[in-house]
Amino acid sequence: MNLSRLQTRNEHRVVLRAEGVWKSYDDGAIAVLKGVDFEAFEGQTIALCGPSGCGKSTLLHLFGGLDAPDCGQVSVNGVEVNRHCNLLRLLRHEVGFVFQLHNLIPDLTLEENCLIPTMAAGMDRRTAQARLHQLAESTGLTHRLGQRIQKLSGGERQRTALCRALMNRPKILLADEPTGSLDEQTSGSVFALLLEIVATEGVTLVMATHDRSLAARCDRQLEMHDGRIDEI
Repeated sequence: MNLSRLQTRNEHRVVLRAEGVWKSYDDGAIAVLKGVDFEAFEGQTIALCGPSGCGKSTLLHLFGGLDAPDCGQVSVNGVEVNRHCNLLRLLRHEVGFVFQLHNLIPDLTLEENCLIPTMAAGMDRRTAQARLHQLAESTGLTHRLGQRIQKLSGGERQRTALCRALMNRPKILLADEPTGSLDEQTSGSVFALLLEIVATEGVTLVMATHDRSLAARCDRQLEMHDGRIDEI
């Protein structure tokens, strides 16, 4: 391990950790994760690479509390996710998600989609509107706030998904193939925006991707295969 990485690890605290995590499906017949150990440090950008079915998405789901490991432990800022007494409250404030297919509600406007997580978190409307306009300006979407999702381009939808994920000021952003449905030019511009915003917000980014050129722009690249992780 090089000196700069050691310095980074010493200077920043661990915000996301997995210890001995196993996950299987079909009553154990399909083992997806096999004793994964992982640490993410505050402010880092991390790319999870590997072929389809290697466990990237499964690992992100465990990190975000969308699923629970068979054994092992996942913790966010020192709090074990799958045993926390108020999981929803923890995740609403600590973790944001961006998915490949954005998962926006097509019949709602951009503004309405982005305000949903703030209502779930109990944020007052004035604060939520101020946050939305800040993010909309950062992503170039101010003029599209009143448009329904079905009227937006693919790139605009992914930028909207990024805004929605950051509305509650999460410390960690989990991105599952966030540019996988976009053409090469749009993918590059959306990813550049993603890196710019997470740097400005001080967010830790963990991203699953097949795109090696995007992965190379992250602080760390991790290779997943056979249910385990190796650092490149």
